[in-house]
Amino acid sequence: MHTMANGQVRKKSGQAGGAEALLATTRRLADDGGTSGARALLSINQPDGFDCPGCAWPEPARASRLEFCENGAKAVSFEATSKRATPAFFADHRVAELRGWSDRALEAEGRLTHPLRYDAASDRYVPVVWEEAFREIGATLESLENPNEAVFYTSGRTSNEAAFLYQLLGRSLGTNNFPDCSNMCHESSGVGLTESLGIGKGTVTLEDFDHADLILVVGQNPGTNHPRMLTELQAARARGASIVSMNPLREAALVAFAHPKNPLEMLPGGATPISTHYLQVKVGGDLAALTGLAKILLEREAAAPGTVVDHTFVDAHTEGFSAYLAAIEAATWDEIERESGLPQEALAEVADLYARSERVIACWAMGLTQQPHAVATIQQVVNLLLLRGNIGRAGAGACPVRGHSNVQGDRTMGIDHEPKPSFLEGLSRHFDFAPPTAPGFDTVATIEALQADRVRFFCAMGGNFVAATPDSPRVAAALGRSDLNVFVATKLNRTHLAVGGTAYLLPCLGRTELDLQRDQPQEVTVEDSMSMVHASRGRNLPASSELLSEPAIVAGMAGATPRLAHIDWQHLVGDYARVRDAIAAVLPELFHDFNERIREPGGFYLGNSARDRLWNTSAGKATFVAAPIPDQSLPERQLRLMTVRSHDQFNTTVYTDDDRYRGIFGTRKVLFVSAFDLSTRGLADGDLLEIISHYGDDENRRVEGFRAVVYDIPVGCVAGYFPELNPLVSSGSFARRSRTPNSKLVPVTLEPFRGQL
Repeated sequence: MHTMANGQVRKKSGQAGGAEALLATTRRLADDGGTSGARALLSINQPDGFDCPGCAWPEPARASRLEFCENGAKAVSFEATSKRATPAFFADHRVAELRGWSDRALEAEGRLTHPLRYDAASDRYVPVVWEEAFREIGATLESLENPNEAVFYTSGRTSNEAAFLYQLLGRSLGTNNFPDCSNMCHESSGVGLTESLGIGKGTVTLEDFDHADLILVVGQNPGTNHPRMLTELQAARARGASIVSMNPLREAALVAFAHPKNPLEMLPGGATPISTHYLQVKVGGDLAALTGLAKILLEREAAAPGTVVDHTFVDAHTEGFSAYLAAIEAATWDEIERESGLPQEALAEVADLYARSERVIACWAMGLTQQPHAVATIQQVVNLLLLRGNIGRAGAGACPVRGHSNVQGDRTMGIDHEPKPSFLEGLSRHFDFAPPTAPGFDTVATIEALQADRVRFFCAMGGNFVAATPDSPRVAAALGRSDLNVFVATKLNRTHLAVGGTAYLLPCLGRTELDLQRDQPQEVTVEDSMSMVHASRGRNLPASSELLSEPAIVAGMAGATPRLAHIDWQHLVGDYARVRDAIAAVLPELFHDFNERIREPGGFYLGNSARDRLWNTSAGKATFVAAPIPDQSLPERQLRLMTVRSHDQFNTTVYTDDDRYRGIFGTRKVLFVSAFDLSTRGLADGDLLEIISHYGDDENRRVEGFRAVVYDIPVGCVAGYFPELNPLVSSGSFARRSRTPNSKLVPVTLEPFRGQL
């Protein structure tokens, strides 16, 4: 270990899991100052309990009584904390002062306890009664001359029931302005998969991991973002499956994992190796690397016809193979190696492994989805699967690993700026009104509209819009010019400080808490990353008697808006079973007998057309999509920046300033850089930096006081933490066709920092 110049201690990176995971969980429970979090862990991911409010990884059929990971335990403890942000706290602190606090300090104040209204005269949030809040919100919605002046943002934590009511409110008003967190993460997956396979969801189930011969993990760090996935990878490795990881950073969890439930693995050296092969691709070079794999496979097929390509599958189930073949042949090894940063020999070893494997799963996350060529890259993954018939059979398929716990379910419920016609037809049929059909605002369009002062009403159902978006300082300023902002939340965060003309901060129940409607306990439902829908029942007493559920808050806003009176909102929200009946009526093929099917152990599977080899594409077949390798070379001295999360973080929520897996303690203002890139710039490990991004516009995007950390990362690439580096990301730089912000390929230069910390 050594001490950085600013006094922070940096240690050797740790292995994933192990005894340190147990210690970190215990510390988190203690820091949150209560026993309700520890009690809640007995009910997390259990048939009679609540769904983890963290990631969307599914629960196994073999679930134990303690079915959670370190990050899930932190999320539960964070929600079930005994700390409270009461009206007295807000009386003591002006909003202008709170803007100077760190994101972590804001959320560390604890659970919101009372509905609050921003008072411009005192620059403070002050208590308000629910009825008054709903009246003003309803009056503002009623006064809109154009319903598209309203924007309804959604976090992926929102339940199916809340999301369905929320979109019903907006569409009854007359808008499809439903930006959501999926726009910023897996929109590229949805676009790419829909074009290639006819459905925007992954084709695998959790059981497929028990049968795969090879698992590809591309652009994903499960140890930080989906830790329960490591259990499946560990089990696959133990039975002899191969695991190939492709990631710029060498991540601890993809190297080895020690399961905290296994006493033998707690011993030194007891961890299970995870990756059999590790390809450290350049940031943004995945399309080139995948093209290289395909080129080798097709060369092997040309040399020995019938040994690599599954021609029976390709001929019967696909189109576009000839154009794809021509595109792969046209790619040169010079460009493949230049853009990927990988030698042909390393790619050949993995390609030959793929050719020998009968059943292959390909997993990916935001390492792929947040690139300029994200859609084409994901389609190149699908192309590789199609090549050998690895779609629609056990132990094989496409596995986009989604983030927040119900982000996929929210999209199924209609949180979509471009809703499917069949969904709108169902709404019209059941609720007897004409929903809008014109596309609404996604996240990028919302930012553009905010900056152009075309948004009068902004509502955020959870999340931290300002911190999560690119160009975050500019987004905060633009959001602050809206007439009325409504924030539904469990804790205070930076978005709530963009108050606009006025703002309401409305506290809601968390996933862990008992939800009573008319004195009857309610349950909500969620859809995991693999299309399983199951019930979630909170057990903890609410943090405050003043809290309302998200469905009740939506119903309160809608019920106070006269133009929405054609729907009996209070009747719907009085029993969530009625909401599920409405969902079943709107989406009968997916949700028939909804209330009965959630009684099934583990819930029910929505199904997947591509898994059944039914291709809902225009041609009625799966599609090979050809794409040339882009030239992403940068001017001299510029580097490719990617943003990442720390191990002690979930989305924008930062638990501590530590990152145990990467050996960083006490700070998040670091930049991971190769020793070569530092030395050629006259810099050294531990130096303080200014980081400047370059987009060819007039904006001055820079952050200061970040410490250089030598790390195992390809030359020409750097990495640092989200959301601290979001000010460097331009909202005008996004993936083609999906419009997902390019947080994984930001052109930057480095300069020494001359100021004071």
